[in-house]
Amino acid sequence: MRRIDVRFAAGLGAFALVATGAAGCGGRQGAAATDDTTSAVTCEVAENTRVGIATGNATGVYYVVGNALAGQLADSTGGRLTGTAAETGASVQNIEQLVGGQYDVAFSLFDTAVNAVQGKESFTAPQPVEALARIYDNYTQVVVRADSGIDSVADMKGKKISTGSPKSGTEVIANRLLEAAGLDPASDVQAQRLDLTKTVEGVKDGTVDGFFWSGGLPTGGITDLFTTAGDTVKFLDITPLLPKLSELNPAYQAGTISKDTYATAADTPTIVVPNVLLVRKDLDANVACAITRTVFQRKEALAQANPAANGIALDSARKTDPVGLHRGAVKALADLGAS
Repeated sequence: MRRIDVRFAAGLGAFALVATGAAGCGGRQGAAATDDTTSAVTCEVAENTRVGIATGNATGVYYVVGNALAGQLADSTGGRLTGTAAETGASVQNIEQLVGGQYDVAFSLFDTAVNAVQGKESFTAPQPVEALARIYDNYTQVVVRADSGIDSVADMKGKKISTGSPKSGTEVIANRLLEAAGLDPASDVQAQRLDLTKTVEGVKDGTVDGFFWSGGLPTGGITDLFTTAGDTVKFLDITPLLPKLSELNPAYQAGTISKDTYATAADTPTIVVPNVLLVRKDLDANVACAITRTVFQRKEALAQANPAANGIALDSARKTDPVGLHRGAVKALADLGAS
């Protein structure tokens, strides 16, 4: 994976801000770029404030929930704050472009966010990002063709495996799982770095043997696959690899994909990791406060877009350490009574 240096990102941000202003689109237009840290946080935003939201693949949950959130911002602020959600490659790319100024809010897997603030793996220096809140959990969904001869991640050796979009949180987890199984992601599998739509198409036509996906439940693309491909595909139980992943990051936990989620024959044990909403440290605190408040006050509307949003909860919202909470989010969560 390419690693990004914060000094490069800062330069990119200056360019991106000019570019988005000239194009008449993008996240930062109309929003305060720098927070006045001496002022009290009121959650009141200026008229015609706009934010861009970096989400993920079009058939994934980030994209669906992100679009729903964008739609709720105007309604919850009397039209003073509006949002636009964009399809992206997800977590790593989202953070790069958030720091670069192309977006104001970014969905991210928690493990990738931790790497960003600590300057590890894909990031050569700590990134200037903070969290609005921990939201719902992502489920690692590993699917293979039933005729592929793959019954474990180790069996993927030599196979055509989609590890997710480049610079996505899915790719991070996929590579870690392959390494935990004793495989070299760069040489032991025929890595297909595809988005979910192309991945599902590849599984259907036989050009992809299996894939990794990290997303909320249910994920539309996987629902489509199990609905149309039926018994020709199956989930893998990857929980034997959990101890090795937990050594890398305690965010990884055991979870279960219920058989009712995709109408499978049985429940599938798997590995889950939380999601967080990220912003730049310098985002106007009132904007950050208003967005955070909307996430929790409009949770039911977000869950109507995708049931994964039912996992958004005030009792876990603050659990973002070592990723700091933005001071605007601290105000919003305090007002909402988050513990």
